[in-house]
Amino acid sequence: MAIRDAVNRSTRKPFAWGGLAGYQQLEAIDQALGELTRVCPECSYFQKLSKQVKRVLDKNRTLAINVKEAHQWLRKISACLRYPKQLCLDDPINSGQVAKELEELLDSFKPDPKYQRPQSALKSKLQRTWSLYGPDLLHTYDIPGLPPDNLQIESLFGRLRRHQRRVSGRKSTRPLREFGHYQVLF
Repeated sequence: MAIRDAVNRSTRKPFAWGGLAGYQQLEAIDQALGELTRVCPECSYFQKLSKQVKRVLDKNRTLAINVKEAHQWLRKISACLRYPKQLCLDDPINSGQVAKELEELLDSFKPDPKYQRPQSALKSKLQRTWSLYGPDLLHTYDIPGLPPDNLQIESLFGRLRRHQRRVSGRKSTRPLREFGHYQVLF
């Protein structure tokens, strides 16, 4: 069951990557099976299972290392953007400082496209988004008290839509458009 759970690990983007957590769980299972086969060497079932888990780990080790490095770079990017809100510092920051830090981070991020495909994909998407929309994304840092994103309000609207669907039994949330601002007010 633990192996099935590790293989079918759910994910919650952008920071919880199910595949990476599943690989780490398989490593822990491999250690537990190794200890079990040392204690009970005559248990052939656990030896076969341990061999299969080791084969899967060996086959995917390079990819897991690359994905882990890409995840670490994503964390660095989020820290540069002061996201999530817990990462915010008490000293005021403006969009110019954030832009400078992000450009320095992008300059230092040089993955090899041939061997580090997850990092390269992350870099290319970030570079493309930054070159297209970069200066327009950071205006919220210049207004004191304004959060850098609208995720909390979007989450509230999502909860209101789900509630509207549950109460009415309909797929459409059109009444929410007409009376949603009153629900948010209350």
